[in-house]
Amino acid sequence: MKKVIFVWGGWEGHQPKETTEIFAEIMKREGYDVEVYNTLDIFLDKQKMGSVNLIVITWTMGKITSEQTKGLLDAVSSGVGIAGWHGGMGDAFRENTGYQFMVGGQWVAHPGGIVDYEINIVKKDDPIVKGISDFKLKSEQYYMHVDPSNEVLATTTFRNIEFPWIDGTVMPAVWKRIYGKGRVFYASFGHQVSDFEVPEAREIVKRGLIWAVGDL
Repeated sequence: MKKVIFVWGGWEGHQPKETTEIFAEIMKREGYDVEVYNTLDIFLDKQKMGSVNLIVITWTMGKITSEQTKGLLDAVSSGVGIAGWHGGMGDAFRENTGYQFMVGGQWVAHPGGIVDYEINIVKKDDPIVKGISDFKLKSEQYYMHVDPSNEVLATTTFRNIEFPWIDGTVMPAVWKRIYGKGRVFYASFGHQVSDFEVPEAREIVKRGLIWAVGDL
């Protein structure tokens, strides 16, 4: 049985514990051995990291030591998958460019705060999004610095009067990539539990986790 670990913490405004619980339960139902941690020190445990197939991280605006970073990046580069959503992965460690290089992006703004916006599926034949139609959210719409090597699966378009220079900007919202031998999945939505009450958002992240662990 493949092992999945969830590592949550950081800023509580993104409901890291509650959103973790949603997908920890989903992955259990999908037949995975799931463990949940509230400490970054798990990345220092070489034996544990050597037994893991997927790391799901939900840790907004945190601090990570160089030793913890090395443990995490070494695991992913050796073939452990990693996945996450919103600030829990895309704004986890603002000062750590090595981590951001692995993720493939970093949050920089959510213009307008909570807004109505749309997620547009752009790679319709990819198994993570296949059969899923464009959908709407009322949440934070992430403006990000992104790696052009990402394989983009869905985008979002900014319609903004307050910041007219970004009006019409098409921003990656869901992507996957490879880091060393590891699979990386990220979705920019997931501000709070309410985002995952939207069936399409929940299904994309579920499939993204299963892809990152190597089963899709």
